[in-house]
Amino acid sequence: MLAPVPRPPGSLALRCSRALLSPRSRLSLLALLLLTAASLVVLYQPQRMLASGWPPHTSGAGAVLLFGLAYGVCAAAFVPRPVLNLAAGALFGAAAGLTGALAGTVLGAGIAFTLGRVLGQDALRPLVRGRWLTAADGQLSRHGFRSMLAIRLFPGVPFAAANYCAAVSRMRYVPFLVATALGSLPNTAAYVVAGAQAGSPDSPAFLLSAGFIVLSGLGAAVVAWRKRHGLRAAAPAPAREPGPEPEPVLP
Repeated sequence: MLAPVPRPPGSLALRCSRALLSPRSRLSLLALLLLTAASLVVLYQPQRMLASGWPPHTSGAGAVLLFGLAYGVCAAAFVPRPVLNLAAGALFGAAAGLTGALAGTVLGAGIAFTLGRVLGQDALRPLVRGRWLTAADGQLSRHGFRSMLAIRLFPGVPFAAANYCAAVSRMRYVPFLVATALGSLPNTAAYVVAGAQAGSPDSPAFLLSAGFIVLSGLGAAVVAWRKRHGLRAAAPAPAREPGPEPEPVLP
C-alpha cells in the first residue's frame, strides 16, 4: 500500500500569499482605495478646509509646504484641481501659491501613478483592446513625454484619468513627472493668479488669467477633436479571421 505523499510545509500560506498578490486582488484593492477616497471627498469636502486656511497656526514656508502635501493627497483623491489652485492663490498669493500648487500637482500625480502601476497595471494591460485603447496605449508607451505634456497643457483629459492611463501604459516615472510639472505650469498659474486677484476682478492680472483659462479650454477642445482622427488613423485595423478563400468566378 502506497503511503500518502506529505504536503510541503507552508503550502497553504504560499497559496494564500499568491492569491493576495495576484493581479486581480491588487486591482480589487485599488478599486477599494479609490472608492474610499471618493467617498471621503464627498463626505468631508477637504477642499473647503484648504480654502479656509488649513492647517491653522502656520505661516510662511511651512504653511506652503503643508498645503502642498495636503494638495497632493486631495488631488490623488479626486478633489478638483481648479478649486485647489484658486485656494492656493487666495491664501498665499501668486508666487508662493504657485509653488505649493505645482508641488501638490506633481505629488498627487505621482501618488496616483504609483497606485495604478503597482496595483492595476498587471490586471488591466490584458484588457487594453479595441482600436482607440490600443492606439492610446501605444502613444503613451512610445511617446510618453510629449503625449503627457500635451495632455497637461490642454486640460481636456481629467487629471485622474490621465494619471491612471499613463500608469497602465509602459510610460516611465521620470518623463511622466517632468511632463506633468511642465505641462501643468501655465494652467495652474492662471488659476492661482485668478485666486490671488479674486478681490479685484477688474484688474489686468485677473482678466488675463481668466482669458487664458477660457482660451486653453477652447484649445483643448480643438486638440481633442483633431487627436480623435489621429487615433483612428493610428489604430491597427482588426485582424481578419482565417477562412476559406472565395472561389474565382469564371466568365
